[in-house]
Amino acid sequence: MMKRILTVALLALIVASCEKNTENTMTVSGNIKGLKKGTLFLQQFNDSSLVVLDSLKIEGDGNFAFSEEVEDPDVFYLYLEKEDKNEVNDRIMFFGEAGEIVINTSWNTFDKNPEISGSVSHEKLSEFSEMLSKFNLKDLSLMQAAAQPEYQENQEALDSLQRLADQNLVNRYRYILNFGLNNGDSYATPYIMVTEAREANPKYLDSVYNGLSPEVASSKYGKALSAFLKEQN
Repeated sequence: MMKRILTVALLALIVASCEKNTENTMTVSGNIKGLKKGTLFLQQFNDSSLVVLDSLKIEGDGNFAFSEEVEDPDVFYLYLEKEDKNEVNDRIMFFGEAGEIVINTSWNTFDKNPEISGSVSHEKLSEFSEMLSKFNLKDLSLMQAAAQPEYQENQEALDSLQRLADQNLVNRYRYILNFGLNNGDSYATPYIMVTEAREANPKYLDSVYNGLSPEVASSKYGKALSAFLKEQN
């Protein structure tokens, strides 16, 4: 009789656990290779403050798993507090959404090229970020060149570098806006517009907003883009 009661109780717990997962449940799991001891936090910005949604103490095994209900695809962070108290290279940003997301990385290069899969929104954001980094690298290269003595002593050469920098900026915004126009069904698009294109001509941002799918337009960042455009009028 006692065995039967325990079996029923165990089944009830399993059912209750399954019922907690809904179509809006995001599960984030993975492995931090080489991590022996530390605390991992799942974080999210809420009203401009970074808040902890969940935490997990890790000892001897780098495997982890979090479960969180998400209203809309949004930006989340994994923050690793290691025993060495070193805060460098300890935070991973990812675009989370309902479903199963897997993040694998290493303890000593935590935020350097983590492997993230399972989020379509994050894949789009990564595609955008990879291209944007090329514009940033070109800017850095031009700045480094301008600091060299041969350019500092030659105004014509400096002017030439400035023209290249100006064109790089134009190309950067052109890429951002074209990305937005071509990815109206991605939840990453309005996030990119409000974080990377606030200085762009509002009429072009308005075109991007009007090209968003109804679901994306009604999401957190779709509403943020709409509010930003209204402020510009």
